[in-house]
Amino acid sequence: MAVHIPSSRKTYLLTALGLMTAVVFVGNYIRIPFLGSQIAISNALCALCGMILGPWYGFAAAGLGSFLYDLIAGYGVEGFITLGSKGAIALIAGLVTSSVVRRPKLERKDYVLLVLGAALGAVAYIALYMLKTYVLGITVNGLTSEGAVAKMLTKLPASLINGVFTVIAAPILMSALHSPLHRMGVIGK
Repeated sequence: MAVHIPSSRKTYLLTALGLMTAVVFVGNYIRIPFLGSQIAISNALCALCGMILGPWYGFAAAGLGSFLYDLIAGYGVEGFITLGSKGAIALIAGLVTSSVVRRPKLERKDYVLLVLGAALGAVAYIALYMLKTYVLGITVNGLTSEGAVAKMLTKLPASLINGVFTVIAAPILMSALHSPLHRMGVIGK
């Protein structure tokens, strides 16, 4: 049975945006225990959003899925910060990989860009997350500058583990999905 992609690119993009938003939202609930920390698969899914949907629709899907998770999980106003920081993963991954994923077949050299896109997205997220930790530590939690830096340092190992997972998982997922998505006309137009 063949999958029919709507002829309207806008209809497809809005449908894909909704689907990937839901995937990222659910991905926030999936955590893998690892070395006394947890790997959140959502960051890798955010990078995948950028790779599949492109930078701007990817930003929207990754940001909205993470924002909705924060609202439901009780993080409140931080959801707006998360929208931007998780969206940044997709935006950067999409900017780096958009020309590659449109090709009918990925070549060996293309995998370098998939890894680079995921890596740059992960680094941007870690930097933004550390900045958020610092600023909220001072403004909301009343920490001194040294206390905010100490709090950042306690969160850095888990953030680095999640970053490494993103760099590994997102390119593997994109590689696995590329051919079927291209055959169906989802990417490549």
